[in-house]
Amino acid sequence: MAEKRNIFLVGPMGAGKSTIGRQIARQLHLDFYDSDSEIERRTGADISWVFELEGEEGFRAREEKVIEELTEKMGIVLATGGGSVMSKESRNRLSARGIVVYLKTPIEKQLARTQRDKRRPLIAEADDPREVLEELADVRNPLYEEIADITVQTDDQSAKFVVNDIIDQLDTINGLG
Repeated sequence: MAEKRNIFLVGPMGAGKSTIGRQIARQLHLDFYDSDSEIERRTGADISWVFELEGEEGFRAREEKVIEELTEKMGIVLATGGGSVMSKESRNRLSARGIVVYLKTPIEKQLARTQRDKRRPLIAEADDPREVLEELADVRNPLYEEIADITVQTDDQSAKFVVNDIIDQLDTINGLG
């Protein structure tokens, strides 16, 4: 069983961070947090409204603060927002305070998983969501890779398979595998 360390999930929108994070937390008996949900809880508004009112810069400032606070906890699983890695401070905190798991997903899967989701402000109003996702990937994928302790492909695997793969890798890192 993986020891009670923090597990932080990073990756693009539609990678399955929340779904997989909840299942890891359940299996390892850890508390689960989602940085976007935490921002919504604190502001009393959904992410798209925060983006509309404060712009991406205002949202990112809130996200950085939430990540700073949540990463100080012990024994949690945290699903981060896709753009959380844009902040060097957040990258440093994630790297220093837990095991970072990068859920790697191709653009096609992201499109399929996010096409009806109006809660994703960066693509909800986009004329060409694929182009937006490709541009985001060019900037963010190297940042995910930079801080990842574990990288897992999520494209053709069930969530259960991905969760078990991550737990096996966590056990290996913790010297239990």
